[in-house]
Amino acid sequence: QVQLVESGGGSVQAGGSLRLSCAASGFTASRYCMGWFRQTPEKGRERVAGLSSDGTTTYTASVKGRFTISQGNAKNTLVLQLTSLKPEDTGMYLCAADGSHGTYCYREWSFYPYWGQGTQVTVSS
Repeated sequence: QVQLVESGGGSVQAGGSLRLSCAASGFTASRYCMGWFRQTPEKGRERVAGLSSDGTTTYTASVKGRFTISQGNAKNTLVLQLTSLKPEDTGMYLCAADGSHGTYCYREWSFYPYWGQGTQVTVSS
C-alpha cells in the first residue's frame, strides 16, 4: 500500500527557511516522478518542484533559486528545502507520487494518484 507522510511545515517570518520531508512507503520513490505541490484558495494546487527518476529537477518560476527538491538521506524520502521565504509561499504543501512515469514528469496534479496529507507553511511579513 502506497503511503506518503509529510513533515516539517511551520510558521516563519519572511526571509526564513524550512525543510519539508516526505516519507514514502509501499513503493520505491526514486523510480518514479515525485513532486511537491502547493495548495492555496487563490491558485488551487500547483506543482512547485518535481524530481524525475534520472535526477532531473523542475521548478515553477516563482520558486526557482529559492527551493530545492532532492532525495533525502533517509531511505525512500523526498525533501524540499525552502529558503528566502516570502508571504506568497504560504500554503499547504503536499507530496505526490506519479507511480507510472519516471523520466517525463507531468506538471498537472491529475497525473499523480498518490498524495500525502500535507503540511502547512505560513510565512508572515
